[in-house]
Amino acid sequence: MQAALDRQEITNLLVRYAIALDTHDWDLLAACFTPDAAYRFAHAGEVEGCRAIETVCRQSLEPLDASQHLVGAAHVEVDGDHARSRCSFQAQHVRRGLADGPNYIVAGTYLDELRRTEQGWRIELRELQVVWTEGNPAVLGHARTE
Repeated sequence: MQAALDRQEITNLLVRYAIALDTHDWDLLAACFTPDAAYRFAHAGEVEGCRAIETVCRQSLEPLDASQHLVGAAHVEVDGDHARSRCSFQAQHVRRGLADGPNYIVAGTYLDELRRTEQGWRIELRELQVVWTEGNPAVLGHARTE
């Protein structure tokens, strides 16, 4: 029964992360990670620590008019106080007024290593793998690669 409860808590954590990004709730974002967490971003390389993760997220998302991060198809494996998860994501980003269009969609996979803490489950390593994109990468400040 504990494993099922752990899997549900971790799934809720994955959703809280998406909510934190879209609402710019940086305290909620920090509560998703261990203080020494590492994040392998597709566009920014690996960063370490909650504040560094927050900085990359702020730089990407605060200039936008809106974003919507959807997560699903979560697969969670729990082993005592450690766990691994894999979930799909699709992130819609909107920045009006750009010559090549206001929308950029990024879809892919989050691969996570998690640890049970006194405050509950937290992500200690997240890797963002991009599967596909569509639209104007300048929305996120990225150059076109085609």
